[in-house]
Amino acid sequence: MIRGAVAALALGLVACGAAMSAALGQAPPLPPGARAEAVSVAGIAGWAKDDHRAAFAIFARGCMADPPLRAAMPLPKALEGVCAEALRLQKASKVDAANARRFFETHFSFWRIRPAQAETGFMTGYFEPEFDGSLTRSAAFQTPLYGRPVDLVTRQPGDDWPGIEAGLSAARHTAQGLVPFPDRAAIEAGALDGQKLEILWMRDPVDRFVLQVQGSGRIRLPDGRVTRLVYSGRNGHAYTSLGRALSERENIPPAEMTMDRLIARLKADAGFARDLIALNRSFVFFARRDDLPQGSGPIGGAGLPLTPLRSIAIDRTVWPYGVPAWIDATIPDGQGGSERLSRLMIAQDTGSAILGPARVDLFVGSGVAAGHRAGLIRHNFDFTVLWPRDPRP
Repeated sequence: MIRGAVAALALGLVACGAAMSAALGQAPPLPPGARAEAVSVAGIAGWAKDDHRAAFAIFARGCMADPPLRAAMPLPKALEGVCAEALRLQKASKVDAANARRFFETHFSFWRIRPAQAETGFMTGYFEPEFDGSLTRSAAFQTPLYGRPVDLVTRQPGDDWPGIEAGLSAARHTAQGLVPFPDRAAIEAGALDGQKLEILWMRDPVDRFVLQVQGSGRIRLPDGRVTRLVYSGRNGHAYTSLGRALSERENIPPAEMTMDRLIARLKADAGFARDLIALNRSFVFFARRDDLPQGSGPIGGAGLPLTPLRSIAIDRTVWPYGVPAWIDATIPDGQGGSERLSRLMIAQDTGSAILGPARVDLFVGSGVAAGHRAGLIRHNFDFTVLWPRDPRP
């Protein structure tokens, strides 16, 4: 009888464990060393106070465009289904604040992500800058901004390119096959001359550098019109942080190296700026999108408009677009103080410097004030991913 009771208890525990596993859902796949720890909604500080309807409206636009601007991890089937259900509910106007909150709690399980050898994630900020520019070259506007070259080929997940260094994310298509695309120094020296790729002209290489780092922007033309720019590809060479390079060269503590300080240093010395910018061999190309509403956010890697303080950029080799994530951090408010940011975000963008399962870039907004605030954000934070539950029984 004792053995029978023990066996019955064991079976009960197994059944209970299976039920708990089903309730939690499947953990997201992560790189070696990273951990996903299941958490309950009750364990997420601030969850009940967030505006879930605002996050739902963004999520309901779709996980990504077809095709996205930059390829990321394939969408899990479960996430495709949840995105489709959100769109259906949004069109039917059946989502209020309570329903939006219940939607995320029902369709997702919650996983706090711990990167290898760390307990928290790391967040930076980015923004959509605005600069003066011209559609024609002049004495005031000498720095070209290029559209995507026709011979540029972007490496897709699973591509096998014999003879091309594994670290290169793009190449040039030639009659002899694929070859490495020219790096920044070669492009500056004229590697793209004569191809008529110039889509507009900017004041100086520093403005272009900032635009390339942010991945989108607005250009105010001499007649007052504003043209929008979206990412259209890059040359595939590795990105180098100029802020880190300047910190090392001039012994500036990393915590004191902001985007404002970097730009001021570059603007103060054109020769120094040229040499430092050349360290970043990566070079980004753009396309004009004058059809975008002026009040709309820029287009992220997912091919959808970004929303300030709701859209994040993630490592596209780890996460698919469309994944909701809960961010809990205290960040600068841009006015000398700080702000507790506890809210639901949607992964809608990516970036060359965004590497790791708990590394994100927060989209702050557009313009000078947003740029100032974005440059101050270099903070640890708690990162909780909402991973879609498998709808199968």
